[in-house]
Amino acid sequence: MTEQVIPRPGIADRLSQLIRIPTVSAELDERGMQPFDELIALLHDLYPLVHEHLELTRHTDLGLLLRWRGHPGAGGPLVLMAHFDVVPVDESDPWTHPPFDGHVDGDWVYGRGTLDDKGPLIVILEAVENLLAAGFTPARDVCLSFGGNEETYGAAAREIAASFQSRDEIPWLVLDEGGAVVDAPLPFVTREAGMIGLAEKGVMTIRLSARGEGGHASAPPSMTAVRRVARAVDRLDAGTFRPRTPTAISRMLSAFADTASGPARLLYRILAGWPWLSARVFAALGGETAAFVRTTVAATMLAGGTAANVLPSQASATVNLRVAVGETVASTLRRVRRRIADAKVDVTLLEGSDPSPESRTDNDAFAAVAAALHVSYPDAAAVPYIMMQASDARHFHRFAPAVYRFAPLKMSAAQRASIHGVDERVEISSLERGERFHRALIEQLE
Repeated sequence: MTEQVIPRPGIADRLSQLIRIPTVSAELDERGMQPFDELIALLHDLYPLVHEHLELTRHTDLGLLLRWRGHPGAGGPLVLMAHFDVVPVDESDPWTHPPFDGHVDGDWVYGRGTLDDKGPLIVILEAVENLLAAGFTPARDVCLSFGGNEETYGAAAREIAASFQSRDEIPWLVLDEGGAVVDAPLPFVTREAGMIGLAEKGVMTIRLSARGEGGHASAPPSMTAVRRVARAVDRLDAGTFRPRTPTAISRMLSAFADTASGPARLLYRILAGWPWLSARVFAALGGETAAFVRTTVAATMLAGGTAANVLPSQASATVNLRVAVGETVASTLRRVRRRIADAKVDVTLLEGSDPSPESRTDNDAFAAVAAALHVSYPDAAAVPYIMMQASDARHFHRFAPAVYRFAPLKMSAAQRASIHGVDERVEISSLERGERFHRALIEQLE
């Protein structure tokens, strides 16, 4: 018989220790493997029962798969995902506390990775460690899939997912980072919402390049290489891609209609029932709202020239696109070339990943996530949505039907803005609720 589960104290201190290790995957060449090896060793020290009772396999240098055996013949496993690498920090940014100090200030833990994604990682481990201490055995296998290069396209997670697919093992449920618990996600919505990603947009990076006459800047031709590339970038404006409303966004609007007040209730019902209308409304609102319904385009790097008074013979721009659900990398590339309409601009695909499928909401897997949310955040409604960023979960979603993206942490708008930004921080009480979420999810497995 399982003992009563009593969570260990000190969750903030353990997260702080992880934050102090700068596992910046984009700087792997400069920093080497030492930070990653140090963090993996620290996980072993902080979670001794996890490493004693779960079977560990390594996938590439940066992939960890820990399997907790459940009852035989119970069906596919529960896969809980997270990553332990973080993005770089600009040392000139005005952080309240140094980003790799892991500062604990009363109710908060500060530092790079507290939200993305060491905080979500640690609440998984806390839940498993606490359940093991109570003598609990899950009804089905529970697999912890942790990658160390999610921020650099996730080769570790890809290998882990491939290991499942190679042995025809289909997970019952995969849960990775993505949505969070938020207050008032849309106007006139009065209830907390646990935003659960049913799918994620694709990601692709292209390079636009052109050649032109070099020479002295005092006598420029009418069309230089720089001007040609700049014109191509300008043509890839917000109207490049037609808006369309995915099924998950219609479901999101329907859920918000149930919690909205006043005339907004009717408005959300209308938008949920008329996808063509919601696509146009969301596109007109711009920003994050428009990104739900269309492929976005952002020029992120420009190159060309060696001196202020010299015309470069070549110029280029790097452009990042987030591909809307319902489109593909191939169709997006065709649209970009048609929109630029300039045969002298070379469009090169540097990296591309199609959008994932949309997982269902009318199955036991989604119901399990919603039930665990109710245990940890009783006032929050389970609301489906589309994740606009890329996650390691996409590697599982190519063959597993029930893949969701939700980190069980409460995040304000300011906290969400701090992800990849300044003063990233997590509330300690949110970590405690995140542990409770994962514990409830594992306890209710059948």
